[in-house]
Amino acid sequence: MKKILFPFCLLIVSMVYSQHKFLDTPKLSDADLKSVKHDKSEEAPAEVLYRSNHFRIDYDGNLYQNVVSRVKIYNKDNASSFLDHEISIYDDRKGTRQTLSNLKAYTYNYENGKTVATKVERDEKYKSKEDKNYDVTKFAFPNVKNGSVVEYSYTIQTPFYGSTPRIIIEEEVPVRYVEFVLDSPKPLGYTINYKGDVAPKHRNMEEKQMYGESYQTYRFGYENLPAYKEEKYVMNTLNYKTSIKAELNSTMFNGVFKSYALSWEDVRKRLYEHDDFGLQLKKQNLVKDLLPAEIKSLPVMERASAVLKFVQKNYTWNKEDEVFTDKGVKNLISNKIGNTAEINLLLTMLLRSVDINAEPVVLATVRRGKLLSYSPSINQLNYVLASFTDKDKIYLLDGAYKLSQINTIAPKALNYYGLIMGKNDVKQINVVYPEVSKTLLTVDAKMNPDGTFEGHFADRDTKLYAMVVNERYTDDKEKFAKSYKDQYRFSFSNMKHGIQDNNDFETSFDFNADTFVDAVGSKLVFNPLLFLYTQNHDYNQKEPRKAPLEFYSANDRVKKVTITLPENYVFENVPKSKKFRTEDNSLQYTYLVTQTGNTLTVETTTQIDDSVFPKEYYPAFTQIFDNITKQEAQVVTAMKK
Repeated sequence: MKKILFPFCLLIVSMVYSQHKFLDTPKLSDADLKSVKHDKSEEAPAEVLYRSNHFRIDYDGNLYQNVVSRVKIYNKDNASSFLDHEISIYDDRKGTRQTLSNLKAYTYNYENGKTVATKVERDEKYKSKEDKNYDVTKFAFPNVKNGSVVEYSYTIQTPFYGSTPRIIIEEEVPVRYVEFVLDSPKPLGYTINYKGDVAPKHRNMEEKQMYGESYQTYRFGYENLPAYKEEKYVMNTLNYKTSIKAELNSTMFNGVFKSYALSWEDVRKRLYEHDDFGLQLKKQNLVKDLLPAEIKSLPVMERASAVLKFVQKNYTWNKEDEVFTDKGVKNLISNKIGNTAEINLLLTMLLRSVDINAEPVVLATVRRGKLLSYSPSINQLNYVLASFTDKDKIYLLDGAYKLSQINTIAPKALNYYGLIMGKNDVKQINVVYPEVSKTLLTVDAKMNPDGTFEGHFADRDTKLYAMVVNERYTDDKEKFAKSYKDQYRFSFSNMKHGIQDNNDFETSFDFNADTFVDAVGSKLVFNPLLFLYTQNHDYNQKEPRKAPLEFYSANDRVKKVTITLPENYVFENVPKSKKFRTEDNSLQYTYLVTQTGNTLTVETTTQIDDSVFPKEYYPAFTQIFDNITKQEAQVVTAMKK
């Protein structure tokens, strides 16, 4: 058998025997083709009728993943995620690669009393290279209508049988049936890792003769699952959906038992022995003359900040997140561009060159999912930071992001925790943003005698939130500007976006609107928050919360509206200031009203004192924001003297 690649260890779970028949793709029925809506979820745009992921390992060390998926489309306009498909195939460009075969895809419609199949033809499938190590095959289903059934099947062959991909069981639509099957040679021992709340209805584990050899089989079937409801304020929904994965834990060849259980110390040793990580850090001579000499004489914090700024100024991230270097630190120094590992390993080396005891930190980004602390693996990791300790406090640095500062790292890296991979030991640390980010919404408005308003609006984000917003802006500037036009449906001009001198991000515009005021006789009635008042809030989930509330950063949201009336007008029925909070002060709200003559200022501040709250806090958020909405619904009256 070939050398085992990418071994893992995971929790062992209990399994029971079942007489359920697995790997039995049902015949597509007329009833499924004729149906026009889901019988229990009438608003569902689609339903997964059948999905099978069958993993089989042969005695030559090849892992085959056979996939079959059949989905009923009820509303094609809201089911786009099921109509376009991508299959990623890994290739290390060094001779080790996966292969895709037997790809078939059909759209089925019921027409004139019979089933009509439309095949995705060979020339309708195309490949693209979207990453240096991944080839992506894409296709779209043709002739899709409301009521169509779309189906595809394919096989992926891979030499990496240390683990299967994690299979997501729950979907945003109902699932009639989904199964996970692993057939492994008897000498290989696997453990099955569950994540989520849904238990399989059918499961089976047994030894049997299969494919002419002795095999161990693991089979799990799930039936009639409701749609997974997306929740707001969740960084990565996949962290909380039910999923299943198999990982190699041991082998028994020729009577010799070998365990593949790893500790993070084992991972540290492998990283430090790797050409593209630890051996890069040993090339300290590459950086000895890079920094200006005067940096070394600065105090520690200023020294670290100066090194970070040097890296940000001289080197550019190539948009690739890796835990290993691609072309190496030497190439980065020469060509000024590299991946996250190259930039932040260089940053670590430069810090060391000015007598700062720096170490690399490795972690998984938010999109990759939470790091599984109980299952150490190099393959879980895809990001590197630099760190140093001063006065027993750990500081993190990220040279890949131009806007980062000490302890202000890329938002995608704020994924609960990481691991300091020291020269001699490994330490788990919390990776959180330690400060408070602010969103400041400011309106300076003047009311005209005819009840129209004109003025200036600024939307400013600070610290980490400035990085988050700037990332959205740079990813798609046109879409970013359109989001304001969609949100504020009145006339505005002179819109500007950009990073400010202090690294805040601000969007501003001038406005002119005639929709804020209701005339009641000779009086003009309006909400003093103008267009910053919203009738609803986001904490209105009726079902029990499944995920924690995740905000990236503790935050303050401030709305400040200043309104000036014409000289011959006065305010009446001015609301009173008010404060309320939760018992532990974790959530606080202030409604502050000040008036000077014919100028009124209303300033509201909502303070959330942590970046993550357990799901049990959700009712408190709902209650507080119900009160906020009521408080901000108050109106004020303007009338002539």
